[in-house]
Amino acid sequence: MSVPDIDWSAPWLADWRGAGEPIAQRVVAGCPQPQALNDAGLAPVAFVPQTDLPEAQAYEDFIFATSQVPTREGLHDFFNALCWMHFPKAKRQLNRIQAAEITRQGVGQVRGPVRDAATVFDENAWLIQTPDAVWDALTAHRWRDAMVDLRPQWADTRLWAFGHAALEKLVQPYKSITVHLWRVPQSVAATDLDAWLAQDLTQSKLATKPFSPLPVLGVPGWWPANNEPTFYDDLEVFRPKRACAASRQKPHNSQELTTSG
Repeated sequence: MSVPDIDWSAPWLADWRGAGEPIAQRVVAGCPQPQALNDAGLAPVAFVPQTDLPEAQAYEDFIFATSQVPTREGLHDFFNALCWMHFPKAKRQLNRIQAAEITRQGVGQVRGPVRDAATVFDENAWLIQTPDAVWDALTAHRWRDAMVDLRPQWADTRLWAFGHAALEKLVQPYKSITVHLWRVPQSVAATDLDAWLAQDLTQSKLATKPFSPLPVLGVPGWWPANNEPTFYDDLEVFRPKRACAASRQKPHNSQELTTSG
């Protein structure tokens, strides 16, 4: 799958289409991806070829030092760049956190809890603003309650894509794609979302990993099959809540995340 395969009518891309589709059209027409992204003039960083990243320098440290993002051709780095355009303050904050942790701990085989959580957020987080009843049902993995019985309350729910690895997977949707929800208070206006998120993303909060899983094709109205309540009976996807000890041993969703970019 590649940039030409993006379906810009997909509901999860509604907030990204205005900026992303014209850039994608230039990429499809043969413009190098970093150039097409830079020409849009919508990000606080420059996008440079991956070869500009020195071999000895960590990816996040390079971005922090140069305000340049090494960018490969293809979907993964394309969506990462679009996230820089939509959430510039939050992306800056994630980069500051990663760079600070690299300075403190160096780069090793194990990132540590803060860098690990920051990477999970960067790659797979989605933001949700929803009534308490829906949030409580989602975090308890009461999937039918959340998305069938409480379905009318999704009219008062907002979801914003953030994680670019999740968006890459959704170019070819399959039922088990699971994102990590990060809750946005009801008082936060959409116009203030980026600024609020940049303040909310702290080392201490990330270290607690306050994520809740969501099989994203279960969002009401986002996938035709979920109009049938039996869609949520698939226990391989809509898994029941497990005991804390078991959860620590095996994550809810073991899909791998791409770790850089």
